[in-house]
Amino acid sequence: MSEAIERGGDTWEYAPAPESTAIVRLQDRYGLFVNGEFVEPKSGKWFTTINPATEEPLAEVAEAGPEDVGLAVDSARDAYEQRWRALPGSERAKYLYRIARQLQERAREFAVLESMNGGKPIKESRDVDLPLAAAHFFYYAGWADKLEYAFPGRAPSPIGVAGQIIPWNFPMLMAAWKLAPALATGNTAVLKPAETTPLTALLLAQVIQEAELPPGVVNIVTGAGETGAALVESSVDKVAFTGSTEVGKIIRRTIAGSGKRLTLELGGKAANIVFEDAALDQAIEGVVNGIFFNQGHVCCAGSRLLVQEPVFDVLMDKLKERLQTLRVGDPLDKNTDVGAINSRAQLQKIEELVASGVQEGAEMYQAECVLPERGFWFRPTLFTGVSQSHRIAREEIFGPVLSILTFRTPEEAVEKANNSPYGLSAGVWTEKGSRILWMAERLRAGVVWANTFNRFDPASPFGGYKESGFGREGGLQGLEPYLRLDGGAP
Repeated sequence: MSEAIERGGDTWEYAPAPESTAIVRLQDRYGLFVNGEFVEPKSGKWFTTINPATEEPLAEVAEAGPEDVGLAVDSARDAYEQRWRALPGSERAKYLYRIARQLQERAREFAVLESMNGGKPIKESRDVDLPLAAAHFFYYAGWADKLEYAFPGRAPSPIGVAGQIIPWNFPMLMAAWKLAPALATGNTAVLKPAETTPLTALLLAQVIQEAELPPGVVNIVTGAGETGAALVESSVDKVAFTGSTEVGKIIRRTIAGSGKRLTLELGGKAANIVFEDAALDQAIEGVVNGIFFNQGHVCCAGSRLLVQEPVFDVLMDKLKERLQTLRVGDPLDKNTDVGAINSRAQLQKIEELVASGVQEGAEMYQAECVLPERGFWFRPTLFTGVSQSHRIAREEIFGPVLSILTFRTPEEAVEKANNSPYGLSAGVWTEKGSRILWMAERLRAGVVWANTFNRFDPASPFGGYKESGFGREGGLQGLEPYLRLDGGAP
């Protein structure tokens, strides 16, 4: 404390506040969820999923092979043709409402399991992921019997079976983003969660059973890339993928000419732009939330900070001071701000890209903190002296690493922000509403936040341009990828 006083600041000591894991009842083994039941994999293969904060095993999970995927797709097809597509929208809505209410009632259980399997801080799982997941089911339940009003004169009808592949950074939220609009529009689904975070999807399968959703309407197959590839190559009518740009390109090549629908939500390298007239303390919180939320495992993370030159020095002083207050450690501690990196492979990718930043001449600053001995961890990191040719300014790091550049004029800010192969999101910090609108009109990004960052709502569409993919999830626009729209304008 005396050292902090000498520096002219105060520090707070937080007593540990761990969330109990007693509410989670893990099974030793989890099968595949097909036709409303948990079944043994035909492949005979299993894999172990771990807690990235401790590297301790949590459970064995089935690894679906092509035969397993085929059975899941056949189950979804039967459910679509025999039960689900003919069900009135008001009846489909009842099931979605049931799932949403169950997610609310079991929110603590889901949040704890999400943090155990994914490494994210419990306060984020509890206060962001689970409330938003439930909200998406509620929102799309409301649309289920109103599709003719959403698309007047277009005769909306479901497309069939959707194959849905979701990433490890927001397992429950991504499941809700995919499943809720698909079910609301009368489609059935085969969902493949990421291999490092399958447990909350399997817990969702139990909720689906309790909601008495007709068997086969939702099927869940677990596994790694080969399982996802088998789902893409199966007889599904639509593929929805959230993940890396590299895999998205492979999927697009694979289904080209097949007639399958496709939506892709891929990588990002968002610019967070701070003008000299911005409320700097507010902007600092937005910058920190933009890049260090969920350890930077966010496709729309504000990983490029553009600062107008007159306020660069004062903003850097404030930002470095704020970095020292971030608490890195046990994801289940309610005081933790930055949890564990999701996997060893992801940690190695972050370390490799950070090393390239140092090698290319950027100046690195890291928060001072003691990292746990076990698990996968990385200190919150800033880079200054970054040029647009640096890898850390162009490639998606997907970790708690911020690259900082400067600009002089709004035109220069737009040019630098758009100088990226990605176009998923951006942030603008200024007190002038006219400047916000001017910037938003010119920024090539699917989402532009003004004086905030990482704000989501189920009624607001989300998606990107360029190598960030195509299609929208959320809002009325999130219904369209799951519908055939006959009649009216194409």
